[in-house]
Amino acid sequence: MMHDVLIIGGGPAGATAAVLLAKAGWSVAVLERAAYPRRKVCGEFISATTFPILHEIGVGESFSNLAGPEVRRVGLFANHLTLSAPLPQPAGLSLGWGRALGREHLDLLLLEAAARAGARVWQPWSGIELHRSKNGYICSAGSTGKGTRELVARMVIIAHGSWDRSLLPLKPKSHEHSDLLAFKAHFRDCDLPSDLMPLLIFPGGYGGMVHSDRGRVSLSCCIRRDMVQRCRRQWPARHAGDSIVQNIQNSCVGVRQSLKRATLDGTWLSTGPIRPGIRTGYSNGVFLAGNIAGEAHPLIAEGISMAMQGAHLLARRLITHQNNLTPGALCSLGAEYSAEWRECFEMRVRSAALFAYLALRSNIIALALPVIAGVPSILTVGARLSGKAQIRVRQV
Repeated sequence: MMHDVLIIGGGPAGATAAVLLAKAGWSVAVLERAAYPRRKVCGEFISATTFPILHEIGVGESFSNLAGPEVRRVGLFANHLTLSAPLPQPAGLSLGWGRALGREHLDLLLLEAAARAGARVWQPWSGIELHRSKNGYICSAGSTGKGTRELVARMVIIAHGSWDRSLLPLKPKSHEHSDLLAFKAHFRDCDLPSDLMPLLIFPGGYGGMVHSDRGRVSLSCCIRRDMVQRCRRQWPARHAGDSIVQNIQNSCVGVRQSLKRATLDGTWLSTGPIRPGIRTGYSNGVFLAGNIAGEAHPLIAEGISMAMQGAHLLARRLITHQNNLTPGALCSLGAEYSAEWRECFEMRVRSAALFAYLALRSNIIALALPVIAGVPSILTVGARLSGKAQIRVRQV
């Protein structure tokens, strides 16, 4: 069967594109290697700027029923400092405030919406090889116990994570002591205020906390590889995640107070190294969406929102030009999509890189904290720079 488009990766970006294209009458196949529901390292917060997309693809009400409480304040926990400031709300948006939802619920919600819209979901199937053919692309896919299949499509969207094995010839990643590894866990009986999402600054890394679904608090962080090793040596009898959160509590009074009565819900997750930066939206005839196209440091809590908003940009362009998708037209469309992606998200990526650079340097933090303590509204400005007040969605 010849599909109009094959989407490799069924996370927030892939599923969003699949719903929109399928609703527009496209024949869509989605290849997702993981079995859902699945937990995943992620901050879980979704900005209110993304709510129009959730409603457009038909999951807005379900998201509202499942997600945690509204986040109205952004905060900072660093050393003995515990600050908060109002979170900016997009002007004219009457859909409330940002909220968090675990990826085991969100990803399933989105991919089921894609299937209802008419997309054919191959799960759990992994892409093995991708070849160009006379009429488009042939993707060899495999699944344990089910053998291999060939999926044929006129065009391909790659929408998996930046650390996943890619079917594109991307530059291999080397391992450095300065690499940032990502960790995440959920806690129950946490004393964090329900409307607060604090940024955590600690030796060797940064992180965040937010109330998620079912009364849980999500704590996610990025920490240098050499600091992870140091934590393991200092607390050798503990799991890596437990030693890292101990390190965070030792240096952040706010985290220590929030987790005083808390208990770990489930196990720690880890991944990485993370690779923030702007890459490309189009490569070798293939469109890219989500983190593989570009990502900001998780410090600004915009990962899911950027993935879904970027996929929305791509789907809108493809649908608008669906009557002219010759190879030459696709190349031009890829350049236009890449330029629009930069226009929408470059400020977030650059701001996040600057914030992360500052957060990872203890001498700068020592100088900056008294200033922020005197002017907490700096936190609101930072949240605004990260994109939490800009609506980029145009109806597909």
